[in-house]
Amino acid sequence: MRKSKTLLMTAVLMLASASVFAQSGRVVHVIDGDTLDMLTPDKKEVRVRLLEIDAPERSQAFGNRARQGLAELCAGKQAVLKATDEDRYGRTLARVYCDGVDANLAMVEQGLAWAYRRYAKDPAILTAEQEARAEQRGLWVDKNPTPPWEYRRR
Repeated sequence: MRKSKTLLMTAVLMLASASVFAQSGRVVHVIDGDTLDMLTPDKKEVRVRLLEIDAPERSQAFGNRARQGLAELCAGKQAVLKATDEDRYGRTLARVYCDGVDANLAMVEQGLAWAYRRYAKDPAILTAEQEARAEQRGLWVDKNPTPPWEYRRR
């Protein structure tokens, strides 16, 4: 009994640690409205894709404004990542907190990114999009903005 309980606890801890890990560092470059580069204390540069959101592409309407918005939130600031995985491009997928501000949520609240419904799990992000849309903040001033995933598909 004791051995099986120990094995179960070990398995639970391994799964928990594998699903979310924290990293910290300083944001050194903002690529676009949902991607940035962070420099860790050991001088490793990490490319990060903000989890659960999708910002307009730079060549798309509001793309430059989205990049500027993320830069205002994070550029040059200390960031903490609650990372879950890497995407197929090798970017770390994470919830990003810049000087304590949830950048993923803030981008959606400001109307500078969509809730990426395909991956969104946090109901606060979905609610933030509904509120930004209702108040016509950011990209929601357009009557029918094109989601980035549709724009990329074209």
